[in-house]
Amino acid sequence: MDGDGGGAAAGAAAVHHHTRSPEDVFRDFRARRAGIVKALTTDVEKFYQMCDPEKENLCLYGLPNETWEVTLPAEEVPPELPEPALGINFARDGMIEKDWLSLVAVHSDAWLLSVAFYFGARFGFDKDARRRLFTMINNLPTVYEVVTGVAKKQSKAPNGSSKSSKSNSKPSKQTNSNSKPVKPSHPKEEDSGHEDAEEEDQAYLCGSCGESYANGEFWICCDICEKWFHGKCVRITPAKAEHIKQYKCPSCSSKRSRE
Repeated sequence: MDGDGGGAAAGAAAVHHHTRSPEDVFRDFRARRAGIVKALTTDVEKFYQMCDPEKENLCLYGLPNETWEVTLPAEEVPPELPEPALGINFARDGMIEKDWLSLVAVHSDAWLLSVAFYFGARFGFDKDARRRLFTMINNLPTVYEVVTGVAKKQSKAPNGSSKSSKSNSKPSKQTNSNSKPVKPSHPKEEDSGHEDAEEEDQAYLCGSCGESYANGEFWICCDICEKWFHGKCVRITPAKAEHIKQYKCPSCSSKRSRE
């Protein structure tokens, strides 16, 4: 086994790596993620310039020292680590900048996870160690959430309700529904106090299935009739809601088309 050159070094590294813990891999994940977040937020001008569509297939790398680089992919196959999305620069000028950055963010999230789980497999993590690693990772907002602003909305929510805060990412754009840290609210309750208790209860029911709101579910409000709906009932995901300026529920949409 102890041959000369790179093989021995790799073997020694592999033996050493078996002593690595989920916490070690999470530190690596967090540092790489911090580098990518910088590229897509504070350093976005520089990142944009470096992703010249005239160049070859470029990749965005997050590095373990919390920095980033845009460079060509590794030449060896298979590479030392999983590779990020290839050719992110080609789409740069064909999309709205914000959408392009969001797309790079999503692919960066996938890459960060693949690197972390590559280490998990290589270092022989068992089921509990992998679960521990994933739980730590899952407690951080995704790069996509940071880049699109969803993470800020989550951080304002009370403990335990960050998911329902995500559910407000679309409705909170409306002037009439900014008051829902935990469940969808309705403007009437601010104006009329508690005298409309029955109306309030109604407003917590899904306009599609009639079921009530459960903490942590994604809901969306129709800008026309102001009824709330489970995202799943009207087939709207939080990601889709981010791109909807004015949401019309199925019944308001069909009314409009019949006129």
